[in-house]
Amino acid sequence: MTSARIDVLPQEISTARLKLVPAREQFVREQREYSVENRAHLQPWEPLRSESFFETNSVAQRLSTMARNNESGHAVHLLLISPGTGEMVGDCNFTNIVRGPFQACHLGFSLAKRFEGQGLMREALMSAIIYVFDEIGLHRIMANIRPENVRSARLLERLGFEREGLARSYLKINGVWADHVLTSLINQIPER
Repeated sequence: MTSARIDVLPQEISTARLKLVPAREQFVREQREYSVENRAHLQPWEPLRSESFFETNSVAQRLSTMARNNESGHAVHLLLISPGTGEMVGDCNFTNIVRGPFQACHLGFSLAKRFEGQGLMREALMSAIIYVFDEIGLHRIMANIRPENVRSARLLERLGFEREGLARSYLKINGVWADHVLTSLINQIPER
């Protein structure tokens, strides 16, 4: 599969306890509530956020950009929605999709603090990874995490990601240049 467009982007991917839906502007309220509620929880793992990042217009603009990236094939941005309550409990993003001989992307994910420890992110990522490998046709997913992010490291290991190295001063996170452990997962599905 070498097409740049993702023509098979689903309306949703259902798991036992979640709906994974493509990011779009209709989820402004859910995304904003998630961001505000989890601001302190996510801050150690994200770039510094200005107050405007949490404003409704800014959230709408980000979701619109994510939707365009989904449509153009540059990314797969998925929101994790609780089917029972309709609230956003997390997200997973397959970004920087590169085609040609590379066929790879970067994975990022987050989960609301109050939903940690329930296996929800593992459940979501298992389904999302199958989709990205089987339907999108990517060969490699890379996930880079700070060494002190033990919870995410354990999750990636359980999903089959392998450590490939350490990138010094890799990303500016929470206001400082931070080292990151480089990991990847290779698609084991035979090419069609």
